[in-house]
Amino acid sequence: MGPAMTTRLDVTRAQVLAYRRRVQALDQRLPDEAASLRQAAWAGLQDSVPRSALHSLHARVTGVDPDGWKDPALVQVWGPRYTAYVVPAGDHAVYTLARLPDRGRIRDRAYDLAARLDAYLDGRTINCNDAGEALGVHPNNLRYAALTGTVLIRWEGARAPTVRTVPAPDVDPHSARLELARRYLHVGGPSTVEAFADWAGIPVAGGRAAFDALEGSLLAVRTPIAEGWILASDEQAVRAAEEGTRAARLLPSGDPYYLLQGADRELLVPDAAHRALLWTPRVWPGAVLVDGEISGTWRRAKATVTLQMWEHLTPTQRRAVEDEAESLPLPDVEVPVEAHWT
Repeated sequence: MGPAMTTRLDVTRAQVLAYRRRVQALDQRLPDEAASLRQAAWAGLQDSVPRSALHSLHARVTGVDPDGWKDPALVQVWGPRYTAYVVPAGDHAVYTLARLPDRGRIRDRAYDLAARLDAYLDGRTINCNDAGEALGVHPNNLRYAALTGTVLIRWEGARAPTVRTVPAPDVDPHSARLELARRYLHVGGPSTVEAFADWAGIPVAGGRAAFDALEGSLLAVRTPIAEGWILASDEQAVRAAEEGTRAARLLPSGDPYYLLQGADRELLVPDAAHRALLWTPRVWPGAVLVDGEISGTWRRAKATVTLQMWEHLTPTQRRAVEDEAESLPLPDVEVPVEAHWT
């Protein structure tokens, strides 16, 4: 569903995956600078598993240290699906206000909580639990206030996040929603209305309205297993299929490269048994990307990274994966990282 399909571009699986890797800087890391951090977080980096956004940055940017997610180029919000996200500083409205309903109880509740929270904080940054208690609401309910674009958080992972308020964004929810759709399609296209709505945590009707409003700047695409949309401005980049990269990357749980649903999962990982190992019912493991393909999963316990591969790796590939594991920026580990193969 979405804008009417007129002309349609047929693309191969190799083209789609090559495009996604290239636009997400997974073939070659970006230079160590603030602009690179913003580019890596352009469509948001999920951080609901503590420090997953840090590892997503590390997979895309050179020289990311354990405090890389705290760089002034980035901020943290309750974003899509009310989960913690690291996003470009100054762009937080794209991931928050974009999700505000046009009318109804949730919208009213969001503005009421935001106003009360702002008055209580009076410029302070405090623990979310303390703020909730002071306002007489469960701390999790403060996530609704984030829909107004006036609430930023800082979540270290071990404790409840802190909250602070900022001035209302100089953008309306509709414009923010269109920009969210553009960023989603630029980083993850081709995709569909339904996939966008699911990712953003908004009603399908809201996703369809956004795609309809973008009609004229979208191009219909058919992959080997589904139909979807890309930004028309990305057509040449999608056409430019490339061979698989020689790089290895350890992508954390919820990384944008495989934060997918439905047919998109089948395109990325054709084997159903492997899909079941990656997209588990509970917390997802990380994905091991080798030579342009997801080839296994990984999990970490302190300084031990456990790798479960789905296929045989050459000695060169194996060393590349171990190098990635040993280079992970780990804020809670002071000893060398050790890769453990299963």
